[in-house]
Amino acid sequence: MNLWLLRHAQVDLPPGLCYGITDAPALAGATAGAAFDLAEVVPARPTLVWMSGLQRTHQLAHALRRHRPDLPAPEVDVRLNEMNFGRWEQQPWDDIPRSAFDDWMTDFAQHRFGGLESTQAVIDRVAAALADTREALAQVGGSHAVWVTHAGVIRAAQFLRVHGHRPVAGAHEWPQDAPAPGGWTLLRW
Repeated sequence: MNLWLLRHAQVDLPPGLCYGITDAPALAGATAGAAFDLAEVVPARPTLVWMSGLQRTHQLAHALRRHRPDLPAPEVDVRLNEMNFGRWEQQPWDDIPRSAFDDWMTDFAQHRFGGLESTQAVIDRVAAALADTREALAQVGGSHAVWVTHAGVIRAAQFLRVHGHRPVAGAHEWPQDAPAPGGWTLLRW
C-alpha cells in the first residue's frame, strides 16, 4: 500500500495557538497554492481519497480535485481528525502551564493533554483507519490511497509504519517530522 498523506494548508488563526480539533478554516490563497503543487505529486488514479471531518482538509481536498478531476470524490473519515486538545484548544501555546506539558511527557501514551484525548487514542484511531484503507484497497485491487489530514495524524501513521500498532513508549518515539502546512509525505507498506 502507498499512502499519500497531505497536510491541510496554513490555518486562518493567529500564530502560536493550539488548534487541534478546532474547526478553523485554512487560508484560501495557501490552499490554492498547495492544491496546485499537490496536483503534480499525487499519482494517477489513486483508489480512494479520504479527508478528516475538519473544514481545512475539505478545502484542500476539493481544491485538489478541481485540478485533478480524475481523483475519486473525497470521503470524510473523522478518524483522520487532529488530536483534541480539550481545554487547551485555541489557547496560546505559551500560556499553557509547564506542568501540563510535564504531565503529558510523564505518561505520553495515556495522558489526556487538555483533558480529552491521549496520544495513544490518536494512534489507535489512525491504526483503525489504516486497516480500513488496506481493506478498501484490497477489495478493488488498488495500491494507492490519499489522506488529506493533519500533522498529528501524519505522525501517528509514521509511528505505526515504524513500530506497528502498539503503545507508544514515550515522546522519544513520536516522530518529529511532519510536512509543513500544504505539504505531503508518502508512506509505503
